[in-house]
Amino acid sequence: MADLLWDDVKCLFDPDLMGSLPDVRVPGASVEDWQTVLDLVAEKGWRCQYSEGERVLPVPRAEAVLSRPADAECPDLRVWPTADVLAIFRFHAADEVDFDVDLRELQGQERLDVFCDFLREIGRRLGKPVLMDPEGDDGHPVIGFDVEADRVVLLAEPQVR
Repeated sequence: MADLLWDDVKCLFDPDLMGSLPDVRVPGASVEDWQTVLDLVAEKGWRCQYSEGERVLPVPRAEAVLSRPADAECPDLRVWPTADVLAIFRFHAADEVDFDVDLRELQGQERLDVFCDFLREIGRRLGKPVLMDPEGDDGHPVIGFDVEADRVVLLAEPQVR
């Protein structure tokens, strides 16, 4: 059964309302949590690409990425849980796993289910909530993986247009 029904949440996936690149995050994280995410990507066999600027490199250990100099370019890890859904992890800080998704890729029940499965996999592995905030509106999650409920839940009332 689906965690969320498209008809109930489609306005939360409207790029005009939410911004096309909402922020997805795991607050209260650690270097070990980042490594757990990297291990999960490898274990699941999700296609991925790690890069620093224009250079594509092998995926390093989380500790190496997060201990780079402050003035170094922020690397990213592109992860495709399916061929047509992309999550871009950004290594800004050790204490928060964060990534972007493109809402234009998450239209309809099938894509919503892929996204919820992805959040659930990360949340279960870390034992922590995974929250989605509107683009540029950190701290106001609209959906997220709830550890106790063991599913993705609605965290804000959808706005009716």
